[in-house]
Amino acid sequence: MTGTGSREAVRGSGRLAELDLLRFVAALAVLAFHYFIAFASVWGDRPAELFPAISTLSGLGILGVELFFMISGFVILMSVWGRGLGSFALSRLVRLFPAYWVSVIATAAVYGLTAATALDPKLSLGEYGVNLTMLQRAFGVYDANGVYWSLWVELRFYVLISVLVVAGVTLGRCLAFMGVWLLAAGFFAGSENYWVDLVVMPKYAAYFVGGMAFFLMTRFGPRLVLWCLAGVSGGMAVSAALDRVAGRIDRVGYAAMPVPEWAVVATVAGFYVLMAMVALGWLRWLRWRGLVVLGALTYPLYLFHTTAAVLIVPALRDVLPPALTALVTVVAAMAFSYLVYRVAERPVQEFVKAARRRRKGRPGQAPPPGAPLSSPLATDEKASVP
Repeated sequence: MTGTGSREAVRGSGRLAELDLLRFVAALAVLAFHYFIAFASVWGDRPAELFPAISTLSGLGILGVELFFMISGFVILMSVWGRGLGSFALSRLVRLFPAYWVSVIATAAVYGLTAATALDPKLSLGEYGVNLTMLQRAFGVYDANGVYWSLWVELRFYVLISVLVVAGVTLGRCLAFMGVWLLAAGFFAGSENYWVDLVVMPKYAAYFVGGMAFFLMTRFGPRLVLWCLAGVSGGMAVSAALDRVAGRIDRVGYAAMPVPEWAVVATVAGFYVLMAMVALGWLRWLRWRGLVVLGALTYPLYLFHTTAAVLIVPALRDVLPPALTALVTVVAAMAFSYLVYRVAERPVQEFVKAARRRRKGRPGQAPPPGAPLSSPLATDEKASVP
């Protein structure tokens, strides 16, 4: 166990820039999976054959969302500590919806106003409207953008964590919550029951619990019970990841998804090692200011990289080499993502922060020295969703 001073250093260090870096890496992993493995209809050919040198690495990008879930478990537990349900709900609305609404509108515009056909969800205007609620799956409406599935998982995690918030967030209650969730996920593993999947989320519970365990290590030190929870969740996460990748290979064939089992195991184990390093403060040296920009890009990039590919790749694939086409598309997606952050996300977040300061009667007041972590909108709201 590390000393108290080390834990205080982690808690008082403000924004966890290392999480910004991990989130950006996860977003790039998902982008690589889609661009170089999954988007055959966008390229008009099998991407793994166009980019054979990186096909295995790109295929592992399918697990980027699972890394997001681990980070979310860490950050959401951090964000609800000492907060009420209303404050938590407001923070989630501010964090999730501005860029998401732009994404839904952009998707509808692309398929309604251009000749793009790849990955077209073929939704009516009303169904796009339902997508604006982010609850489309609850109403049996198809996602306007394929990446929205993970937001539905996130929303269900927020509902579960809200139960903990209502009960009162303490170490003992967190341990009970995590233990019960892992037991339920293990018991119902492989279940096809709709309600079990909706509430228990057996395929993803281990990642959230693992992230929560690592946050608790930053707050209370790396206790044995937390290592046990992380270890059990890690074993379950490996099993879930192997099933997910195997399911993809069964659908498209190994040639289109050339990812061996050992690489899946190593990738998930790597996630846990990285999160343990964050928890133990071993990555605190990562304090480059550019990481904040990368963190700001992550959520919009996750939402908009598909739209960028649908518009740009078909227009360039017969003119430029595949690698250059991909590079142009990635740069354009990142540039548009930064624009969305500056125009749609940041103004709303700044407005809410200013309103909170006015309500508390402390405009512009800095947090006291040694305050745990930093304000929710400065730290956790930037590091919880894809």
